[in-house]
Formats: sequence, structure tokens, C-alpha cells
Amino acid sequence: MLKTEAVLASENPIVPAWPEVILGIVAFLILLFILKKYVVPRFEKAYEERAQKIEGGIERAEKAQAEAEKALSEYKAQLADARSEAAKIRDDARLEAEQIKAELREQAESESQRIVAQGHAQLQAQKAQIVAELRAEMGRNAVELAGRIVGESLEDEARRRGTVDRFLAELDTAGATNGAGK
Repeated sequence: MLKTEAVLASENPIVPAWPEVILGIVAFLILLFILKKYVVPRFEKAYEERAQKIEGGIERAEKAQAEAEKALSEYKAQLADARSEAAKIRDDARLEAEQIKAELREQAESESQRIVAQGHAQLQAQKAQIVAELRAEMGRNAVELAGRIVGESLEDEARRRGTVDRFLAELDTAGATNGAGK
């Protein structure tokens, strides 16, 4: 045992034995060969697939974003068209309302003028009727008064009519000169 203790004491515990180093290097090279032959290609393939998925996802996202922007611009164009159409409809409705209002105002004015003209015509007819009634009444009163003043009966129709007409003519003349003098 002394020999093993001497051998152990003579060997440095930090430095490994040469057969272990050679065996470690051979095992490492075998492991490196197996990793390079089988594992690294699988990692590369997985890496490529992942990179393609990411690139494809980015492309799909860019396409989706482009489609969304296109849809947004179409929506904005449709919205602008709808707004202009609504403004046009509002303007047309305002114009139509103004036309209807003008037509109704015109109809109301013509109706009021017709009613006023009809009222004037009625007043003129009533005035003429009242004037005729007043002339007849005044004629009867004038004949009666003249008969009392003259003292004779003015029963004769022709005489009475002549007297009444003369009296009314005098009244018209007096009214015309008084009206012109005012």
C-alpha cells in the first residue's frame, strides 16, 4: 500500500491520467460527431421552420394590415360619400320645403285677394242696394213733404217720379260740390 500511496503522492491530483485524457478526447469527438451528424441538422431544420413561420407570420400580418388599411380607406370613402349624399338630400329637402312654403304663401295671398275682392264686390252690391233703398225712401219722403208744402197731392206717378229724380239730381250735385270743396 505504500506503493500506491507513493504513486498517489507522486501524481498530481489536479492533472488527470493520460489514458483518461485520451479516452475523454475520443468520447468527446464521438459525441461531437454524433451531435454534428444527427442533432445539429435537426436543430437547423427546426430553426429554419421557426424562421419561416415567423417570416410567414410577418408576411401574413403585413398582408392583413394592408387589407385592413384598404378596408379602412374604402370605409372612409363610403362614409364621405354617405355624408355628401346626406348633405345633398338635406339641401334638396330644404329647397323643396322653401318651394312648398312659397307656393303655400302664394296660394294664401291669391286666396286672400280673392276673398277681399269678393268682399269688395259684396260691399259694392250692398252699397248700391242701400243707395237704391235710400233713394226710394227719400223720394217717398220728399214727395210727401212736397205735397204737404205745396198743399196738393202728388199722387200722379209721372209727376212724383219727375220730382224725385230732380231732387236726387240736386242732392248729387250738392254732394259732388261739397266733396270737391273739402
